[in-house]
Amino acid sequence: MTFMKMHGLGNDFVVVDARLHPVRITGALARGIAHRHLGVGFDQLAVIEPGKGDAHLVFYNADGSTSAACGNATRCIARHLMDETGKTELHLTTDRGDLYARDAGDGLTSVNMGAPQLLWHEIPLAEEMDTLELPIEGGPTATGMGNPHCTFFVADAEAIPLAEFGARYEHHPLYPQRTNLQVAQITGPDRIRMRVWERGVGITLASGSSSCATAVAAARRGLTGRKVQIDLDGGTIWIDWREDGVWMTGPTMHVFSATLTPEFLASLG
Repeated sequence: MTFMKMHGLGNDFVVVDARLHPVRITGALARGIAHRHLGVGFDQLAVIEPGKGDAHLVFYNADGSTSAACGNATRCIARHLMDETGKTELHLTTDRGDLYARDAGDGLTSVNMGAPQLLWHEIPLAEEMDTLELPIEGGPTATGMGNPHCTFFVADAEAIPLAEFGARYEHHPLYPQRTNLQVAQITGPDRIRMRVWERGVGITLASGSSSCATAVAAARRGLTGRKVQIDLDGGTIWIDWREDGVWMTGPTMHVFSATLTPEFLASLG
């Protein structure tokens, strides 16, 4: 099995191109590849499949569970497909729905992650409530971007013990499908410092869908406008919540390509 190792702002991925040769990803296989000492290591694994547009993308978390969306992986794959085809605009499909990508110039890639999900049953939450401020200590905001998010606005993002905080709230009873969690600090006009805990993964250096969710939450609460710069542990990303969806723009990197050995694959059963 050949793969590409990519990252967007340190949010890292194993990408398998299955357009010509189908692959079967099991939970055990995903977990084995995800192991950073015994495997390759990744935050998400993405599979490129044939689709009604330029490609269909399927995502797996490091714990073997699936996710309908992964913004930074989508940007990385979009850049790869643009380089491969010479196109500057792409139509991609995911379990989240149809996504559109474009070359933003200066080595940056933009992806429209679609309209945010703002109603409790869309995210989903366990019961009907106002998603702007949840009945959780700290009053976080809930947002769906094809996966659930919980955004806490704090005075100092660096002061939050994220490992403890994320592990506690990922499994909160209000989120039946678990949740991604962000701690966000407003640092200037339309500028946010954000740290991320991803469900099924843990602390990550960046997250595209989390960045989109945080930007939407900040705009809904009147803390920023709809176009913001977000500074993550791995670098900076730009989010623009437009009428046609939430656009995310940032750099990508294809680090290397490699092949998993038969011995390794056999060891995973």
